[in-house]
Amino acid sequence: MKKIFLWGGLIVFLVILAVGLFRSQRGQVNTGEPAPDFELISFSGEKYQLSDLRGNVVLINFWASWCESCKPEAKDLEDAYQFYLSREDVVFLGIDYVDTEPEALAYLEEFGVTYPNGPDLQTKISQAYRIRGVPETFIIDKNGTIAFVKIGPFQSLAEILSIIDPLLN
Repeated sequence: MKKIFLWGGLIVFLVILAVGLFRSQRGQVNTGEPAPDFELISFSGEKYQLSDLRGNVVLINFWASWCESCKPEAKDLEDAYQFYLSREDVVFLGIDYVDTEPEALAYLEEFGVTYPNGPDLQTKISQAYRIRGVPETFIIDKNGTIAFVKIGPFQSLAEILSIIDPLLN
């Protein structure tokens, strides 16, 4: 009887190990895949559920106040947000990764970021998207499919607009 429990425990352990290895080898979510759903509670207390935003183009930007390469793109992201602000079918969400709230809020104020941002509590959202660092941006089409993935910072406002505009037709 002991051997059955021992072998059963070993099999369970190996299955758990295999699942963990499989997940770590999958890499990041890619274009053409359904965007993983999540709930983000912004720093101002508003709730955003990605699945509720279906029908919109959604830009999801992972950033952190300690991220030096996030800083140059902050103004371009805000400018893009302002460009689309009058439209009702474009949503920007910033997801603050492994940060503290005071530093994150200071960052948002320093760069004049006004679109919704919130902390990635327990890194659940970044794990769902399997990010490798910050900044990383995912642009979701109106059908809830990942249309574009950007590793690293955007280089200009024009680059952001050139990705979002074709998704609006």
